[in-house]
Amino acid sequence: MQRPASLPIALTCGEPSGVGPELAQKAWQALGASLPFFWIGDPSHLPEGCPVQLIDRPGEADPAQGLPVLPHSMPGQLTPGTPNPAHAQGVIDAIARGVDLVRDGAALALCTAPIHKKALQDGAGFGHPGHTEYLAALTGTPRVVMMLASDQLRVVPATIHIPLAEVPAALTRELLLDTIRITHAGLVRDFGITAPRLAVAGLNPHAGEGGKIGLEEQDMIAPLIAELRAEGMEITGPMSADTMFHAAARTRYDAAIAMYHDQALIPIKTLDFDRGVNVTLGLPIVRTSPDHGTALDIAGRGMANPTSLIEALKMAGRMGAARQV
Repeated sequence: MQRPASLPIALTCGEPSGVGPELAQKAWQALGASLPFFWIGDPSHLPEGCPVQLIDRPGEADPAQGLPVLPHSMPGQLTPGTPNPAHAQGVIDAIARGVDLVRDGAALALCTAPIHKKALQDGAGFGHPGHTEYLAALTGTPRVVMMLASDQLRVVPATIHIPLAEVPAALTRELLLDTIRITHAGLVRDFGITAPRLAVAGLNPHAGEGGKIGLEEQDMIAPLIAELRAEGMEITGPMSADTMFHAAARTRYDAAIAMYHDQALIPIKTLDFDRGVNVTLGLPIVRTSPDHGTALDIAGRGMANPTSLIEALKMAGRMGAARQV
């Protein structure tokens, strides 16, 4: 569905007892009218003294009147740092509400504040490993890809939240092929890169060193890359992961495909810890999220750094606009 880029971004509340409400206020203070967004959550969960503009529809959002809030009431008391099981279903429903608003053309994109997965499981029997899988289920998307992105690096882990011992078996040809294709398509559609350059890491040290330190590279990864290159994709690898993230190497690709979680996240969190953004590629909507958790230990103390959320909102706006071109 085509929608004007001037539409506001939907920001879900995330875990109410975490830093999400505080970050929403700080992001509004930093962005003002330069990037309209509205918050979906219980207004009573916002920091005391936060100027609020209650709205019935996203189109009413006017940042000059206060933080635009689409009220989403939740039962039970809020205690910063201590999740309340009574909030769990409300948090889940706020995500679904945000997805519906974007799909219906009322919002440009979705930005999600961090959730506390155990709190959702304990309070509402949440049956998904996390945000990404829930969004895929809500939109009927069979395969999605998690990208971590900043101005310095875009990186995609082919396998995500599984034990390291399970990675070799999980890293199938089908999974890696889908991951690369979805990443390539996302760079074109959401980032406006007409001819993306991809770099693929090996699974083993030194990319297997010719089979001496593992066979996955020569048996599966290298042939798959050759196949995609023959189709016209600009793709290199398998590369030794310890030499593909320095400054000169990063100039040679638009996104890196890593084989497992830490291989992908350590480089970007080292390079740009505060500005990393979690992006879900492959969805019918744009979705971003700050690359940090609920930070229960500092919730309610006014200490939370809003940089990652601000960057996530900005990226959501750029990606949403790119889909309109």
